[in-house]
Amino acid sequence: MDLDLRKLRYFVAVAEELHFGRAAERLHIAQPVLSRQIRALEDEVRAQLFVRTKRATELTPAGRQLLDDARPLLSAADAARRRVARAARGSKTFTIGFMPGLTVTEAVRAFGASHPDIDVELIRTTWNDQVDVLHDGRVDVSIVRLPIDQAGLTVRPLFEEPRVAMLPSDHRLAGKPVIDITDLADEHLLQDPDAVPEWRDIARELRTRTAKPIPMMRSVEEKLEHVATGRGISIIPLSVATFYQRSDVVAVPVDDLALNAVCLAWVSSRRSRLIHDFAAIAPQVAWTP
Repeated sequence: MDLDLRKLRYFVAVAEELHFGRAAERLHIAQPVLSRQIRALEDEVRAQLFVRTKRATELTPAGRQLLDDARPLLSAADAARRRVARAARGSKTFTIGFMPGLTVTEAVRAFGASHPDIDVELIRTTWNDQVDVLHDGRVDVSIVRLPIDQAGLTVRPLFEEPRVAMLPSDHRLAGKPVIDITDLADEHLLQDPDAVPEWRDIARELRTRTAKPIPMMRSVEEKLEHVATGRGISIIPLSVATFYQRSDVVAVPVDDLALNAVCLAWVSSRRSRLIHDFAAIAPQVAWTP
């Protein structure tokens, strides 16, 4: 059985929205057309993918499995299209993704010196897409901050750096030379608690009130705005705090936090000589500001 990528895209939209109407709007197609395509996909895979009632649309176990498998398939297809289009244009480019707080100047210079015929392009990534840009072909390599989902990737360590607590300048702990993670147990953390397991574990022990929801944030700048206005705190790498200094937010060292690991990553199936050349250069240059 050959899976139809178009039907898979339709399926993923419905699976993410859990609403046929919203998915149809997102895909810019009519809802009846979408429903027919999903039924056709169910016939092809010989499994029911959704349970629909008047109140809700839910994934079946088969649907959840297909969603797990469909996302990397679609990303791989997107990556293949990008690479083929690039080859058809005769474009000699090498694209590097990098996380906030990191500078790639030295790496670009070193790589450019050994590959003068290659144009180096840069894409700034975020916590949400630092792996996605690899799988969908937007970048050839990415400078990532762990933890990430390493499935299908080759990951090489570059360096480790401390993490600091970002607090409003008038916070009770803002003037401290160093604090413990327990000092922050009752604070509202403006990020996924799993990204700071030291805080998560202590907070679960000591806190009795219900945690407030985490606002949607797409950048470091947005996160620091929330910190500055007293809506919570954030734990970020030292280089990010150094890069995004501002007077109304203070970076305070935390002495019992694990270091943040910065790594070079690329899709394991790629056989590009340029990727391996860059991987040889990367550990030899400075990545911090």
